[in-house]
Amino acid sequence: MKKYNLLFVCLLFSLVAMSQKAGIAFDVKSHDFGKIKEEDGKVTYIFNFVNNGKGPLAVHRVQASCGCTTPTWTKEPIEPGKKGSITVTYNPTGRPGTFTKNITVYSNALDEQITLTIHGEVIPKQSGDNSAYTFIVSGLALRSKIIQMNNVDKGRAQTRVLDIQNTTKGVLRPSIENLPSYLTATVLPETLKPDEDGKITFTFNSKNCNQWGPVSDEVYLSLNGSKRFTDDSKIIVVSNIVEDFSKLTLDQKHKSPVIEIPVRELDFGTVKPGSKKSGKLKVINKGVNTLEIRRLINNNKELLVKTSKGSIGSAKKSDIIVNLNTKNLTEAEYKKSFTVQTNDPENSFIIIVVSWIVKK
Repeated sequence: MKKYNLLFVCLLFSLVAMSQKAGIAFDVKSHDFGKIKEEDGKVTYIFNFVNNGKGPLAVHRVQASCGCTTPTWTKEPIEPGKKGSITVTYNPTGRPGTFTKNITVYSNALDEQITLTIHGEVIPKQSGDNSAYTFIVSGLALRSKIIQMNNVDKGRAQTRVLDIQNTTKGVLRPSIENLPSYLTATVLPETLKPDEDGKITFTFNSKNCNQWGPVSDEVYLSLNGSKRFTDDSKIIVVSNIVEDFSKLTLDQKHKSPVIEIPVRELDFGTVKPGSKKSGKLKVINKGVNTLEIRRLINNNKELLVKTSKGSIGSAKKSDIIVNLNTKNLTEAEYKKSFTVQTNDPENSFIIIVVSWIVKK
């Protein structure tokens, strides 16, 4: 009888927890741009959504299926009943014909992963040798200056190809400099004659990268051996290192770690300008195998986030320590969020919301 009572209590607790989660509801999940002219350049559509849940909503990542599609989104936590948006921009340059692109939205809502879609048809330019290229750096035309590796399974490599063209009347020898150990770039052909096309193949080897989650690298285009780099010659390589749980056996799933953070919101209350404050959030491993906190993804300058212990054994606990520094903050109400990335197959990303009021 006690066993059944315990099961009932656990079930009730789970239902209550689910009822307090955030929700995300979009007006539409697909948009048709129709026929667009390549020569007219980028097109944009805004997907609006509302938090129809009971808790604060945080959109922690929006991933496009192609580097030609750029999403931006509401970064601040959204209270129940309030609205947010995801702006999606598509670049048709060099992409004639029909297209369908997916945009995946990751959040702390009950539906943790939602896919949006844009589609249409690009009417190509009728003339122009450089129509497929968007940027020109010292005479070298590039299709893009942002290389989207998208999700990369830890231990695997991902490759992307950047088209280039020599628009000068002389010979160009391109190379990529400032590469980290896990990133390579191969240029073929090594020397480009006038009006000749080429390719730069970027390879991201996650096995050699000690980070998890979002990784952004700034590399530089060099021509004919020049070491004078500028913002104009900068190329950004964006990756997201994730864990592939799809190959886990049933036994491995049963023994997998289970993260529990009883309180996922931290309220510092009212603090004075220029002051500091600290808080803690408890982390418990309810599973069998060791829970690994892969990374605390924090983009807030006023918050310093760390763990007291990154590896947590079965039935063991740890703390996430949050340090707030209100230096340079004006009097106002603040709500920020950071993401906890773990090896729990069911909760590999968890969003924590931090709030406070700065007042003299």
